[in-house]
Amino acid sequence: MSNQNSLPLYEKCWYKHNFKRVTDILILFLLISLLCYRIISVNDYSFPWFVALICESWFTLSWIFIFTSQWTPALVKTYPDRLLQSRVQNLPAVDLFVTTADVVLEPPIITLNTVLSLLALDYPTNKLSCYVSDDSCSPLTLYSLQEASNFAKLWILFCNKYHVQVRAPFRYFRDEQPEASTYKDSTPEFRQEWLEMKEMYDDLSRKIEEASHKSNSWQLDGEFAVFSNTDRKNHPTIIKVIWGDKERLLDGLPQLIYISREKRPKHPHHYKAGAMNVLTRVSGLMTNAPFMLNVDCDMFVNNPNIVQHAMCILIDSIGEKEVAFAQCPQQFYGGLKDDPFGNQMIILFKYIGAGITGLQGPFYSGTNCFHRRKVIYGLSPHNIQKGNKISEKELKQKFGGSEELVKSVALALEGKSYVADDDINVSKALDAATQVANCGYEYATGWGQQVGWMYGSITEDVQTGLTIHRKGWRSEMCTPNPIGFTGCAPNSLPNAMTQQKRWATGMVEIFFSRHSPIFATLFGNLSFRMFLAYMWIIDWGMRSISETCYVSLLAYCIITNSTFFPQGPGLWIPLTLFTIHMVYTLSEYLATGLSIRAWWNNQRMSRIKMVSAGFLGFLSALFKLLRLSDTVFEITRKDENSYGNDVHDLNVGRFTFNESPVFLAGTTILFMQLVAIAIKLLGLQPLKSEDNGCGICEILCSVYLIICYWPFLRGLFEKGKYGIPLSTICKSAILVFLFVYLCRRSVVG
Repeated sequence: MSNQNSLPLYEKCWYKHNFKRVTDILILFLLISLLCYRIISVNDYSFPWFVALICESWFTLSWIFIFTSQWTPALVKTYPDRLLQSRVQNLPAVDLFVTTADVVLEPPIITLNTVLSLLALDYPTNKLSCYVSDDSCSPLTLYSLQEASNFAKLWILFCNKYHVQVRAPFRYFRDEQPEASTYKDSTPEFRQEWLEMKEMYDDLSRKIEEASHKSNSWQLDGEFAVFSNTDRKNHPTIIKVIWGDKERLLDGLPQLIYISREKRPKHPHHYKAGAMNVLTRVSGLMTNAPFMLNVDCDMFVNNPNIVQHAMCILIDSIGEKEVAFAQCPQQFYGGLKDDPFGNQMIILFKYIGAGITGLQGPFYSGTNCFHRRKVIYGLSPHNIQKGNKISEKELKQKFGGSEELVKSVALALEGKSYVADDDINVSKALDAATQVANCGYEYATGWGQQVGWMYGSITEDVQTGLTIHRKGWRSEMCTPNPIGFTGCAPNSLPNAMTQQKRWATGMVEIFFSRHSPIFATLFGNLSFRMFLAYMWIIDWGMRSISETCYVSLLAYCIITNSTFFPQGPGLWIPLTLFTIHMVYTLSEYLATGLSIRAWWNNQRMSRIKMVSAGFLGFLSALFKLLRLSDTVFEITRKDENSYGNDVHDLNVGRFTFNESPVFLAGTTILFMQLVAIAIKLLGLQPLKSEDNGCGICEILCSVYLIICYWPFLRGLFEKGKYGIPLSTICKSAILVFLFVYLCRRSVVG
């Protein structure tokens, strides 16, 4: 029998998709052929021809980013049984971070369920500490956590006794009665306890709901007196130890600590990145676990053994030296049938996610990620090789003036951490924790620039992960069965567009910053193919310009009776390219078990999101770079009612609209195509020879776009939230009128 201690705790297996590789190369060949045809067709040079060449060059570059990212897919397999056999008595501690920022958009009942699922993890409870960051400074959030801690004492026992997999109560109790086939122990005792736990959770939910309705008339006294005269953007630091677990017993509760960092109107707080850095400092003073898990407030534990799987990667003999973080994929439950808003990203995680796993590792996606604390503190693999000793002066320059924090950082960098028999008194650390959570603590330090979560982009996750990869670290995808976490995708079009706009803005910010992948490759240790992978995700924000120009070019050519598609035999290049790409993407969806309708919804939404949310996101980042305005972190609404409770509602999945500028571009593009087709049908185009005039390809592509924007077309005639606001329609009509006027002037000129 082999020695268990000598066996690896995880393995990475590479595999091939030969059909995908052949198709990827064929599509690239056709794209390059189209570019070559345009370049050598000197007689066809014109303004539309030149614009098409620029756009198609960017599309070709985008395809190179895609197919190189998914060229060598890999799968990570973990062995938690080996971990338990070799290190069951010496498992490392893990600090758990949950972030919430708006008590209205992120209701406390959702945060509460996330916290309960974390507290019930199948891991020694004396090794876990849960920190909840509340950027809304709401007494309702604290009250909810206090009530949840009382319920958690029995909930953890119930989960462990009956080996419950889904440990978010509202997901577990979504059925009125337990399904006997789901449980190994379907005894009368189990049914009785199940009903009792469900009744207790229902009581807890009612308490939270009643408190939320009365939150404006609360009497803020006792331990809630600290919330008096506070505003979400102007308040002192508030730290409450809800459950201290002073005895640190193996069968007790993990520590539960509430944190609302100080905010003042004239002090930048750096959105989520700032909250994560405060959590890192406060936890460093209180528990200083060598590993940290961060989740969004709506990401629930789906696999109670997920910490064990992640530790297999992070404390493996090789992973300990090379792997900075273990990223679990974002997957969603209770999603709408056929993904009408194109935001469940199943295909993306299956192919692109596996592809970058075979490179330097997955991107940090901002949630469901296990971090190595000393890496967040700025350590690089090179530092490990030459020793981790850093002078006290340098530590103070980077980490600030807190003597206690500097000591904890030094311990973390040396690979040391607090253990159960250390003299830890959480209450004694509160004063020091309050100091490091104050809004002025980071001034003249390295927080956000050299250590911690990076500042400068509203997509702090990608920027922080890129900084880590630049230093030479690897990351790994942690994909046990069942998956580690599940959450909820945005359940309406405005929420989906808000999320896409924020991502696009952040990606453009990263590209034009000192954290750009270009600099990380030239002056850091980011591999070239990993650079291309990062360019793929940054392209989400950049490609919107070329797509917007391309769809506008269609309308321009129809209105002016000109063409930009190749003529004669050359026309077969774009036709073949379009056909192969559509069949290729359809085959991916069918192979994954998704429907044709899901494929079409994602095709349609990729056009809508790129031209609408992506274009607005690009402009937002551009205005920031030009110092005309600053970017705003827009929180995506989380709605418990969307988590499968209203699947029988006929209006679920219908497009809704509001007066947000994000819908202006989409409505304008639709109007442009409609006006162009009308001009063609009414014979109002300028007269030109058949060789130079608008052809059938421009017409078909314009009709294809109108079909993609069909929900917008319906929105022109709907009322209420399902209709496009009149103000948006008027603005779009003015822009289209101006566009047609300029098109006509270009012909006359």
